[in-house]
Amino acid sequence: MPTVLVPAYRPGPALLRTLADVRAARPDWHLLVVDDGSGEAYADVFARAITLGAEVLALPTNRGKGAALKAGFAHVAATRPGSPVVCADADGQHALDDVVAIGERLLADPGRQIVLGSRALDAGVPLRSRIGNAVTRRLFAAATRTRLTDTQTGLRGLPAGVLAWACSVPGERYEYELQVLLRAARAGIALEEVPIATIYLDDNASSHFRPVVDSIRVYAPLLVFLASSLAAFAIDTVALLALQALTGDLLLSVVGARLTSAGINFAVNRRLVFEGGRRVRTRTAAWRYAALASALLGANYLLLSTLHGAGLALLPAKLVTEVALVSSSFAAQRAFVFAPGRGLTGDGQDEATSATGRPSTIEASGRSRGPR
Repeated sequence: MPTVLVPAYRPGPALLRTLADVRAARPDWHLLVVDDGSGEAYADVFARAITLGAEVLALPTNRGKGAALKAGFAHVAATRPGSPVVCADADGQHALDDVVAIGERLLADPGRQIVLGSRALDAGVPLRSRIGNAVTRRLFAAATRTRLTDTQTGLRGLPAGVLAWACSVPGERYEYELQVLLRAARAGIALEEVPIATIYLDDNASSHFRPVVDSIRVYAPLLVFLASSLAAFAIDTVALLALQALTGDLLLSVVGARLTSAGINFAVNRRLVFEGGRRVRTRTAAWRYAALASALLGANYLLLSTLHGAGLALLPAKLVTEVALVSSSFAAQRAFVFAPGRGLTGDGQDEATSATGRPSTIEASGRSRGPR
């Protein structure tokens, strides 16, 4: 049977309503609440959760939503092997029918897909949430070429077979959920969207999401790469125009400009963009990067010459070409060039790492109370 996992930090009454509703609708499903260091002031809430039939795993300090989810995944894998997990938020913004639907979907197909409860995000959604999701959705599509309706949903279903993998995904706070989506395709895990109701209570006032700090955490991997690509583009463009003016040979200009910008881009991406880059030997990464750069160079030249030959001026043709290829470059560098040797195969063999790429351990020393 599924486990409904609810990470909770200083929860309100909505947590208890969610637990009671699920317990009444599916009495044979397991309920697991991870207390993410809420403190003694909230001990009564978690004690009442236990009376509702939930197991409570208490983390000694607040570590963030990602850490709480990973602690829950590790606990389920260790104590209830074979149980798929439905992740639900503690703020009551997931309808009971949708929580049950995600669990039923996992029972019907226990394959290698993460089931996402996707909201419509229409006019009834707070403006900051609509803007945030729209930005993330477009950046995510640019990076992965995968289009999702809702990249920030907290209602997710994970089959038992991917829990160990999910524990290996870096990220301790809100950025973790986006990291899961970014890495799923590379690990051979499909993303399946299921429409759910859109519920925002009190303009999302109960959310612990910090707009500035947590947004930076969420968008950092994509923004750093885009900044690196933009810098390489600027270098490449200046060199291209200069070489074209000097030689009048487009092919020679493209090759020369790309060699100049590629060297700088490789060094920046290996050290700053991809957390696994420094775990790959420099020679190995350089050969992979050279192979990718050669492929992209060919594609760049073909597209640029086609656009230029069709009458588009060189500079706008260059802009269109680079925009068209940037997402392919990101996906290939993440999955191939800077992928550590063992790779994410989805079998949970990767070492857990923090958002900075340093090894970390899943909090397994939390106190577990209540039914198991």
